[in-house]
Amino acid sequence: MKDLKFEQKGSLSRTEAAELLSALAVALRRGGHVELELGPGVLSMHVPDALRSEVEVEVGDGEIELEIELKWSTAQAKATPAK
Repeated sequence: MKDLKFEQKGSLSRTEAAELLSALAVALRRGGHVELELGPGVLSMHVPDALRSEVEVEVGDGEIELEIELKWSTAQAKATPAK
């Protein structure tokens, strides 16, 4: 079972899509605590330095689908004991 799932679907202009991706890129560059405006709300999360990615393109039925997926662990890194 997932701890949380957020999904937003809708229509965007090419410019609006670019602005959304640009805001995401800026948030990822900053790293650490990220806040991203999505519709009427704000998505707030911690993004670590290391991520896993998957890019998928499907062409068929008169459409092109582009999915960009970023994943990371929510587990806290174990502290190394001091010597």
